Amino acid sequence: MNVKVLIDGIMQQTTVLIGQLSTAAGVRAPLSRVADQVFLELSRELEAQGVGKRVAADMFGLALRSYQKKVRRITESASVPQRTLWEAVLQFIQTERQTTRRAILNAFRADTEREIGAVLNDLVGSGLVYHTGHGRDSLYGVTSDDDQRRMSSDAARQLEATRMWAAVLERGAIGREALRADLDLQDEAFDAALSTLLEEGKLAEVDHGDGLQLEATDLLVPVGAEIGWELAVYDHFRAVVSALAAKLRNGQARSTPDDVVGGATLSFELTPGHPLEDRVRGLLATVRADANALWHEVEAINQRNPIGEAERYRLYFYFGQYLQNESATQEDV
Repeated sequence: MNVKVLIDGIMQQTTVLIGQLSTAAGVRAPLSRVADQVFLELSRELEAQGVGKRVAADMFGLALRSYQKKVRRITESASVPQRTLWEAVLQFIQTERQTTRRAILNAFRADTEREIGAVLNDLVGSGLVYHTGHGRDSLYGVTSDDDQRRMSSDAARQLEATRMWAAVLERGAIGREALRADLDLQDEAFDAALSTLLEEGKLAEVDHGDGLQLEATDLLVPVGAEIGWELAVYDHFRAVVSALAAKLRNGQARSTPDDVVGGATLSFELTPGHPLEDRVRGLLATVRADANALWHEVEAINQRNPIGEAERYRLYFYFGQYLQNESATQEDV
């Protein structure tokens, strides 16, 4: 398989995952900005890898000028420089409190109606803006603070706490204000999430001599949980992608017996009543139990003998399985 075929395959599987997530639990998530987001994030990553703009443009099949215009279009409004179109439209509606689609199109006439429509759909889908009526005379207004608070359910608040825990875990240790700036949460939401995590023992404040730092201790998303599953999916996906990226970045595309970065995928062909059917189907439960037991052993040792920040490193281990039902077209994860 050459690199182009590999990229095509990964993109196809990723779009399948995004499609499933966009309708998970009956939710219809806004997708208007996905294509632009993919282009922008990919262009940024290419530049971070040292690829020049001219080469990046060629990789996208664009002339340099067209590439630069597209990046600029996505990152800022043509009507309001230095601001994204999403931010500019939201600020305009917030200032007006209630306005028509016609007025919005007129205010941002340097941007296309399709781009503005996508932003409006996203703002309405996120609950920040409400919409009533049809056509260019339809009204858009800012959702009141009271209504936004009512829409903020217990599940959403718990998800904010879970997101905060993941941010601290990823950074190893971080001060309160630095975390506040990273998450960009409202003060009330930030304080509530932090208080919850500290009370539950999922975060701890530790003084390493240079001031108090927040550290993640433990987080459990129980099997079958209705809250927090989004983070579990993201965390697993990130682990898989990070391992693949690290292997490619280190020039170790091929496996070696002493690998500590990488993975393996095995496919078992079975039939009902196969002598090893139970062992194979139980692999997930077996590996999960063994890995959890080892994790608790490591945590117990670390509690007795805390590791200094300078000597600490983190190893991520991921695993999973799915069952392809030959008698149907669906797969059970």
